[in-house]
Amino acid sequence: MKMMVKVGNRELELHGQHLEELRNSNDIFHDIGALRERMEEDGYLLIRGFHNRDKVLEARTSILEKMAQMGKLNRDTQLEEGVMADGSKTIFMGGTNEDLPALLNVLNGEHIMRFFDEFLGDKSLTYHYKWLRAVGKGDFTGAHYDIVYMGRGTHNVYTVWSPLGDISYEMGGLAICLGSHRFEKLKASYGSKDADRDGVNHYTDDPLFITEKFGGKWATTEFQAGDVLIFGMFLMHCSLENTTNQYRISVDARYQSMNEKVDERWSGKKPKGHVK
Repeated sequence: MKMMVKVGNRELELHGQHLEELRNSNDIFHDIGALRERMEEDGYLLIRGFHNRDKVLEARTSILEKMAQMGKLNRDTQLEEGVMADGSKTIFMGGTNEDLPALLNVLNGEHIMRFFDEFLGDKSLTYHYKWLRAVGKGDFTGAHYDIVYMGRGTHNVYTVWSPLGDISYEMGGLAICLGSHRFEKLKASYGSKDADRDGVNHYTDDPLFITEKFGGKWATTEFQAGDVLIFGMFLMHCSLENTTNQYRISVDARYQSMNEKVDERWSGKKPKGHVK
């Protein structure tokens, strides 16, 4: 039986011509050299159960409590279901999130910082700014490179995308364009832009526009609380459309060497965020 998945503004068949399953790297998790090689080869690492699941769910609960206070959740349903209130839309809660210590405990904790110390072979840091989102029904993120938004420091920065809850295909997790970290023409054109300086945003909402022009194939999966997707600044990615009435809650955090230049928009006690 065919499984159709809404990727950007297209419906693609899972395991069909344009869409396959992400490869997980748990089998090599304790081999840093192999992880570096896999990152070079695939452009991403999917690690199942990287975070402590209970800590992630604790962070999720604190976020849902905040959203309930904002009047964004349906009061006739269980808090943990994250059902949207009538008329509610996607909520972006980016910032330092100091009012959500359970979230920072996951993203700034010893486990993940130690991982990046080893992976980078250097003392690591994480940007103070975190990109926290609750994506509503009908919404998705268009395809883009992260470098466009945070390219004023070193380009050797890694995104860690963490689902804050279990995310089915219908709820709209991340999808990656395989091989896009090697699309040299795209890296030299779109990948050389600065969102604030040049007024650019997502490259396209149509995932096939990229593969028909540059090659590659899309890949996605279902995610569980505790899983992470780690990738560099030049990997084209988007999200599936959330076709449910439940918020898809996830967070992006960034990690790099402490000894390389930091994009100052996203670090410090009060990060400036998008400025020209």
